Amino acid sequence: MTVPMVRDATARDVPAIQHIYAGHVVTGTASFEEVPPSVEQIAARRDDVVALGLPYLVAELDGRVAGYAYATRYRPRSAYRFTIEDSVYVAGEHHRRGVGRALLAALLARCEAGPWRQMIAVIGGSDNAASISLHRDFGFRHAGTLQHVGWKLGRWLDSVMMQRALGPGSDAPPPGPGVDGGA
Repeated sequence: MTVPMVRDATARDVPAIQHIYAGHVVTGTASFEEVPPSVEQIAARRDDVVALGLPYLVAELDGRVAGYAYATRYRPRSAYRFTIEDSVYVAGEHHRRGVGRALLAALLARCEAGPWRQMIAVIGGSDNAASISLHRDFGFRHAGTLQHVGWKLGRWLDSVMMQRALGPGSDAPPPGPGVDGGA
């Protein structure tokens, strides 16, 4: 089996990223969006993530984008500034080929090198066993389930919350200036 190659996403990757995400939006429950965003909207979202100094990655198989992952702020308020949320999406034809595993490993490595101390996974649907298992394999623990908070594809969906420490986690104060106030 070919090993996925993970790299930083570029503007050239945005159409492939949009295509992968649109498939999840239209047919799946991993995202609670119901209308696929345009290529321009995905480009703006990617630019926002990169502008924050957070990683936005793609995985290639046989020279084609097979999935993508990124980290973003968990919440906008300043007290959350050391907590981030991950997103991992794999093209349907590339499921079970190690793409999600390669992406999450690379994303965690990048985030461990930064100032962040916690990563949150908000997983769409309690029945999303593949995503729950992937996150568990990388040390995420179940932090709670918000039941019936989304309505999509004719049914109520849960949000499964999982959490993983980054670096020393909460065993030490976060690094650098602004620790005790402001962002």
